[in-house]
Amino acid sequence: MTSVRAAVPDRPAPGALLELAVAAAREAAVLVAHGRESAGDQVTTKSSPVDVVTAVDAASEELLVRRLLDARPEDGVLGEEGAAREGTSGVRWIVDPIDGTVNFLYDIPAYAVSVAAEVDGVVRAGAVLNVATGELFTATSGGGAWLEAPGRPVRRLAVGTPPSLDRTMVATGFGYRVEQRRAQGAVVAELVTRVRDIRRFGSAALDLCAVAAGRVDAYYELDLNPWDHAAGALVAAEAGADVTGLDGAPVGEPMVIAVAPSVAGPFRALVSELHR
Repeated sequence: MTSVRAAVPDRPAPGALLELAVAAAREAAVLVAHGRESAGDQVTTKSSPVDVVTAVDAASEELLVRRLLDARPEDGVLGEEGAAREGTSGVRWIVDPIDGTVNFLYDIPAYAVSVAAEVDGVVRAGAVLNVATGELFTATSGGGAWLEAPGRPVRRLAVGTPPSLDRTMVATGFGYRVEQRRAQGAVVAELVTRVRDIRRFGSAALDLCAVAAGRVDAYYELDLNPWDHAAGALVAAEAGADVTGLDGAPVGEPMVIAVAPSVAGPFRALVSELHR
């Protein structure tokens, strides 16, 4: 008897997915920029009183989902503000309509639209667009990471090469619950004495891109969601960063660590030690 197997649909090239991700991110960024002046008009909270969401977040996510699914109606989607759809194509879009909403609310120029394309469970293309500055970070699997900034030529990104842990500039972020922040603050108090210094920008996606651009040498943060790190982690990895979870676990379980290879071993060991 001859068996009949269902045909597996062809998977799109990462470059084609990136092109769509960038187009959608640029459209959403226009919406977000236009909504900045009224950002405080409709604000609600989620997990805690400091975990805010604005009407612009919701509108940006709606635009992103519509744009992506209009172009590829068989795809799945996962978004921070509730978008969730199973697809049949093997492609899933992971979107953060405004990563850094508190920055957006306060007009601190570090908030981004993040769009990643996952193919068969693996992120293959990602775009992170800082709405406030116009900087666009992009990556495809195997295609490197790139930065396009207004008034400057496009450049390929590469991580820094700090010679030692005490010369390592570190970025991190904090959770929204008081108990979680108390524990994270204790870790930072110890960490800051053993590295060059610490920065806290307020956007996980942009923190990961900062590692890719050599603006910081390492980044770590607990309890991120896929939309927080999907695109940024690919950008960091394609720029040469060592990107893992805690103790070598997969990314996001329960932490995201992105670090320059020259200090990857000692930095991961230190972060593991401080989180025991």
